Amino acid sequence: MSDSILIKNAQLVNEGSVTRSDVLIVGDRIAEIASSISLKSSGTRVVDADGLYLMPGMIDDQVHFREPGLTHKATIESESRAAIAGGITSFIEMPNTNPQATTMELVEDKFDMAAEGSWANYSFMLGGTNENIEDLIGADPTKIAGIKLFLGSSTGDMLVDDPKALEAIFSKTNLVISVHCEDEVIIRANLARYVAQYKDGISMAMHPEIRSEEACYASSSKAVALAKKTGARLHVFHLSTAKETRLFNKNKDVTAKKITAEVCIHHLWFSDQDYDTLGSKIKWNPSVKKASDRLALRQALLEDRIDVIATDHAPHTWEEKTQSYIKAPSGGPMVQHALVALLDLYHQDVISLEKIVEKFAHNPAKLFEIKERGFVREGYKADLVLVDLNAPWTVNKSNILYKCGWSPFEGTVFKSRVTHTFVNGMLTYEGGKFVNRSNGERLTFDR
Repeated sequence: MSDSILIKNAQLVNEGSVTRSDVLIVGDRIAEIASSISLKSSGTRVVDADGLYLMPGMIDDQVHFREPGLTHKATIESESRAAIAGGITSFIEMPNTNPQATTMELVEDKFDMAAEGSWANYSFMLGGTNENIEDLIGADPTKIAGIKLFLGSSTGDMLVDDPKALEAIFSKTNLVISVHCEDEVIIRANLARYVAQYKDGISMAMHPEIRSEEACYASSSKAVALAKKTGARLHVFHLSTAKETRLFNKNKDVTAKKITAEVCIHHLWFSDQDYDTLGSKIKWNPSVKKASDRLALRQALLEDRIDVIATDHAPHTWEEKTQSYIKAPSGGPMVQHALVALLDLYHQDVISLEKIVEKFAHNPAKLFEIKERGFVREGYKADLVLVDLNAPWTVNKSNILYKCGWSPFEGTVFKSRVTHTFVNGMLTYEGGKFVNRSNGERLTFDR
């Protein structure tokens, strides 16, 4: 296998512009970027990217790859492989596995698993509880991406609802605190009311009424207020309502913000009008809400109130998802289809290519201070993706790579496709096939 690869004639989407460029990869790094690069060695592989768009590999700051303990749903290997096919070359995984990653020892166990199995580059978050404050404030910022707190419904004991514990965490850590914001008291009251009225007949379409706008805003507004009070570095995951977007300032420079926000693909794509046809396939927490919320989220993304796009990839088996409303778990698979879904929004004039790259590659790298990734720059790691904007394909069972075997996009015809994915300089995915087995690396941080 060649140690160098020359990508010729690509339309490079990077740092706010689109330019025709050649990119030379030597080893695991980008060696040169120029309008034209001559072939310097007969051993260099040439990839003709004429008509294709070259982007930095996407960085997904919120995934649930289910390992350890929930590997009947997914594994780090299966889902990172799907991510590579979708143009995502780095991910940050959440702590609500089994056991829950609430100590650095347990987080390091997950790093060991990823070192064995991950196709993509990886990091993990340390999970917060009401009882592990010392673990959180003592965490080495060079070792992990950040801290994850559930301020609403979650699994096990990972709901942080003690005000004193919250204020202590916000006051005493310099790491990014990423939060899931839904108010548990409001949700429980809503659910009790619907159970009393409908018994076992609660429909999936009632999900956004139970996990309501009120529940989201009550929690996210408190988190923002606490961050302002303490000076904490707060990142609010998966906004789902128009009302919440007004909590955040318009500022393109994510490094200048102490309080940032994320939106997920499903909240940009689906609305409550889709529950009748898709049912539990679009049951997420926070819930998919009104079309007006979707429109407001898109607008907030363009206005730079929202800084990051992510997937919240959270697969469950189809047997689990087809249970009744109460029993069916929330979450769904997304990493294979996230980028092509965004490219469809580009075709619909919802978002530019430059903005997609900014929110899905540049800003995650900036926000989490990830070293030498997220940009196409000389000297940076060669994590790259080529896409064909005019190559329609249909999502179906035969081409879904998730271990769970289903997708909320089944039957969708996407206009664009990922043609090549490079991980640490290795061409891993090409023409719909895995051509090499990439070994992802542990993300490092400029902190």
